[in-house]
Amino acid sequence: MNRISVTTDAQAGTISRHIYGHFAEHLGRCIYDGIWVGEDSSIPNVRGIRTDIVDALRRIRIPNLRWPGGCFADEYHWMDGIGPRQQRPQMINTHWGGVTENNHFGTHEFMDLCEQLECEPYICGNVGSGTVREMQQWVEYLTVPEGGPMADLRQQNGRREPWKIRMWGVGNENWGCGGQMRPEYYADEYRRYATYVRNFGGSQVYKVACGPSGDDYRWTEVVMREAGNRMNALAPHYYCGSGRDSRSATEYGEGDFFHLLRNALRMDELVTRHSAIMDQYDPEGRVGMLVDEWGAWHAVEPDTNPGFLYQQNTIRDALVASVTFDIFNRHCGRVKGANIAQTVNVLQAMVLTEGERLTLTPTYHVFEMYVPHHDATLLPSQVDCDGYDSGEESIPGLSATASRSADGAVNLTVTNLNPNQSVETTCSLHGLDIESVTARALTADTITAHNTFDAPTTVQPAAFDGFTTRGSALTLDLPPMSVVALEVK
Repeated sequence: MNRISVTTDAQAGTISRHIYGHFAEHLGRCIYDGIWVGEDSSIPNVRGIRTDIVDALRRIRIPNLRWPGGCFADEYHWMDGIGPRQQRPQMINTHWGGVTENNHFGTHEFMDLCEQLECEPYICGNVGSGTVREMQQWVEYLTVPEGGPMADLRQQNGRREPWKIRMWGVGNENWGCGGQMRPEYYADEYRRYATYVRNFGGSQVYKVACGPSGDDYRWTEVVMREAGNRMNALAPHYYCGSGRDSRSATEYGEGDFFHLLRNALRMDELVTRHSAIMDQYDPEGRVGMLVDEWGAWHAVEPDTNPGFLYQQNTIRDALVASVTFDIFNRHCGRVKGANIAQTVNVLQAMVLTEGERLTLTPTYHVFEMYVPHHDATLLPSQVDCDGYDSGEESIPGLSATASRSADGAVNLTVTNLNPNQSVETTCSLHGLDIESVTARALTADTITAHNTFDAPTTVQPAAFDGFTTRGSALTLDLPPMSVVALEVK
């Protein structure tokens, strides 16, 4: 028996649009050849930023963009990325491929990108190899209206008005690539650095502390105990990995398909247990959880630089995205944001590029289908479903989110994780007399289906009519391995 029960005249919180955030690191071809092509490129651009990338990301209403990393952030010195581009010093990107970074994409270019996208910038400051003064001056450079050396320097570089900055990360993965710190040491460093991340020009900085890796509950315990009262959010990271038998992004069997979805669903356990620790030190729920790195991590595509993390993206990854969103949405009381890794040409990307060509991934389409949940009211819901089994293991066969948007429409997204069979489910929308339903479905013919530059529409949403209505009830015939999005009025 598969049933979904939704109470449409109650509420269970607000789903922050920042849950649907993104991440762009100086890694492989995310920035260069991806977002940034330079003003002299034959590829259409606005001040060096690819027009087609901006258009695609605007369609999914990207709410925030995290930059410059990632591991790159804790070796990035922001003053190398300002001033005339040809005069900016070069560096070696030691984390990602050992390539030369020319710093042509720096603070002004990033802020220009965010303005073109109409999204919030989320800047990650350097704790690992930087200094307190360096981070303090970056905040001043960005936000001080006038007067003082940093505002003067910004104006000399062509920007008179300050920018509004809200989201600020104080370090990244400081338990690993950001300095190999113990939680006690990082908590003290966070307190020191965060003291000098001040508010200027009307900005109210939302300070984000480095969170744990996966199930490192001790990190959360120590950092919340020692510094929780000085932060606005804690940022855990979790990658659900790849297949059990094959790490290939496109060549795998059903065992690998199941393994990845099982690992993705583990996000619920991680969020639940980290939230319980946060509750001990922040019972009012003031400190948000920002899962600012998450996603699938497969082997790189053949004949590509292993340090560039360029991978394909299939219907399997689309399901990873949908079930992860459902988990974040259910926990919206504590989860105030998240950032998938990464936006272009890296890991579980939205967009892949090859010269002038661009293709949208199945994951991109899930982001687009979930747009109605942005800042919507979460509706209480319960999913009772059959399991999807693999050998002796089983995971829930269905996942769902229900919300109500400002215009009163009920938005329902339902995922069928089973790749072998369609699933009939009844959805009771208590408190709503159904007058109209519009629906789309994202599915595929094979478990490895993906979009390529020569076949960019293999996996994309299509109109869905596999439903009937009666009073306040919907009966859905969900295709195998599908995400179905419905607007009900």
